[in-house]
Amino acid sequence: QVQLVESGGGLVQPGGSLRLSCTASGRIFSASTMGWYRQAPGKQRELVARITSGGSTNYADSVKGRFTISRDNAKNAVYLQMNSLKPEDTAAYYCKMGAVSWGKGTLVTVSS
Repeated sequence: QVQLVESGGGLVQPGGSLRLSCTASGRIFSASTMGWYRQAPGKQRELVARITSGGSTNYADSVKGRFTISRDNAKNAVYLQMNSLKPEDTAAYYCKMGAVSWGKGTLVTVSS
C-alpha cells in the first residue's frame, strides 16, 4: 500500500517562502504522476501543481510564476517550492500519487 507523508508547512509572513516535501513508499513512484493540491476552509480541494513521470509540469493560474514543483525519483520525493506567498495561499496542502493515493496534508498559513 502506498503511503505519502507531507512536511514543510507552517506559518509564514506574506511575501515569504516555504518548501513542501512529500515522500512516498513503494516502487511505483518514478512511474507516477505526482500532484500537490490544497484545500482552504470552506472551499473545495483544488489542484496546485502536477508533475508527470517524464517531468512535464502544469500549475494553477493562481500560483504560476510563484510556485515550482519538482521531483527526485531516487528519493521517492516530490517538492513544492512556494515563493511570494499570499494570505490566499493559506490552506492544507496535500500530496497525491496517481489517481487515488493521498497524503494526510500539511498546513500552510500565510499571515502577518
